[in-house]
Amino acid sequence: MARDEENPDEKAIADVGEWLSTCYLPDKTELQERTLKTIRSMVIGDRCVIDYGLAGDDIIVCEFSTVNGDIVSENDVRIDNFCEVNGDVVAGADAFIGEGVEISGTLVVRGDLDIGDNVHIGKGLDAKGGIEIRSPMPVIVYLILYLMTLLQIEGEDRVDAFLTEVFGEDEQDAPLVVPPYSVLNMELFTVMHGIEIGDGCRLHGNIRAERIRIGEKNTIFGSLRSTGAIGIGTGTTVHGDVVSEGVLTVGRKVHILGSARGMTLALHDEARVDGTIRAQDGVTMIRPP
Repeated sequence: MARDEENPDEKAIADVGEWLSTCYLPDKTELQERTLKTIRSMVIGDRCVIDYGLAGDDIIVCEFSTVNGDIVSENDVRIDNFCEVNGDVVAGADAFIGEGVEISGTLVVRGDLDIGDNVHIGKGLDAKGGIEIRSPMPVIVYLILYLMTLLQIEGEDRVDAFLTEVFGEDEQDAPLVVPPYSVLNMELFTVMHGIEIGDGCRLHGNIRAERIRIGEKNTIFGSLRSTGAIGIGTGTTVHGDVVSEGVLTVGRKVHILGSARGMTLALHDEARVDGTIRAQDGVTMIRPP
C-alpha cells in the first residue's frame, strides 16, 4: 500500500517540508539597493541569515532568523519567535510578532497587531488597529497542525485545496521561498539543497547549491557553483564562473563572462563563454533544428 494511503497526515507534513526545502525565486525578483524585492509573497525559513532587507506581498520570517535590513510588506507580516530584524518593519495590513523578537527600528502596522512577550522595538511602535498581547503560533507549526486537523475532519481533497490556496497552484502563483539555514548577502547566496530562479530576475552574489535551475533573461552578478546539475535558460547573463559537478546545460544566447566547467557540458551554439570551457565527459553542442 502506498505511503499516502497508510498515513496521509505524514504525507501532508512531508509536502510542507519538501516545499520549504528548495529555494524558489519567482519571476522579476530583484536585489535593489540592498533589498530583495518581489511582487509575490515571501517565506523565509528558520535560522536564516539575510544581510539585506525584504519587500513583498505577505512576508513570513520563521524562527531564529536574522534580517539585516527593513521588512516592508504590502499586506501581512509574520515574524516568528526569537528573530532579529536590524531595521524597520512595515506591515500594510496585520502583523504577528512572536516571543523574543528584536526589532532595532520602528514597527509600523496599518492593521491589527498580535505581539508576544519580551519583544524589543528600538524606535517605537505605530499601530493603527487593535493590539493583542499574546504569542502567535509559529507558522510552520500552524501549517502542520492545520493540515492534520483537515485530514482528520475533511480528508485529503481539502488538504490539497488548502495547499493550493497558501502556496499557489503553480509557479505563476508560488511565493518566494528561502529554505532554512540559508545565508544571503551581497557576496554569497548559499542554500542547502536546490535553487530555482524564474525569468527576468536581477541578483547579486555567488550562488551555491546542490542543484541550480535558472530561467530566461536573468542577470546574475556572481558565479554559480553546484554539486549537481546546473541549467541556464535563454538570454541569461552570468557575471562569473559556472561550475557544476554534474551536467551543465547552457541555453541559447546565454552569456557567461567567466569559465564554464561541468562533468558533462551541453552548450548551445549561440551561447557565449568568455573564459575556458572544460568537461571531463565531453562537450555537446546544441544546434537549433
